[in-house]
Amino acid sequence: MSEKTGFYSLQAEMPGNKTLDFADLKGKVILIVNTASACGFTPQYKGLQALYDKYKDNDFTILGFPCNQSDVNGDSTNEVYKFLKSEKSGILGLSRIKWNFEKFLIDKQGNVVQRWASTTTPQAIDAEIAKLVT
Repeated sequence: MSEKTGFYSLQAEMPGNKTLDFADLKGKVILIVNTASACGFTPQYKGLQALYDKYKDNDFTILGFPCNQSDVNGDSTNEVYKFLKSEKSGILGLSRIKWNFEKFLIDKQGNVVQRWASTTTPQAIDAEIAKLVT
């Protein structure tokens, strides 16, 4: 995929009218999660924080997109999620995101290397992150 249409060409709106340019993330391993503050999977925040604390000094970061600020399915799907879903399908080969706390792992070259359903805990993906940050 060309640099102009790949992961590093994406941008995301941030609080305070700021924009995150994904080109600034080159060389990092990134976990992207569609989050929610009132969901049965919300306790995963603790595990996500533990992953961040463990690997942040090894070029690892987590991007959380609140579900009320980024459409992940349908006609108005956020560009980030359009890209992620086109690169890595979910269960049964479907691209649709089923629920909050689906996770996408991006390697240091901007490739979407893995996708996990909401039910997969942050602890369960620790070993996959460890492979990429070393």
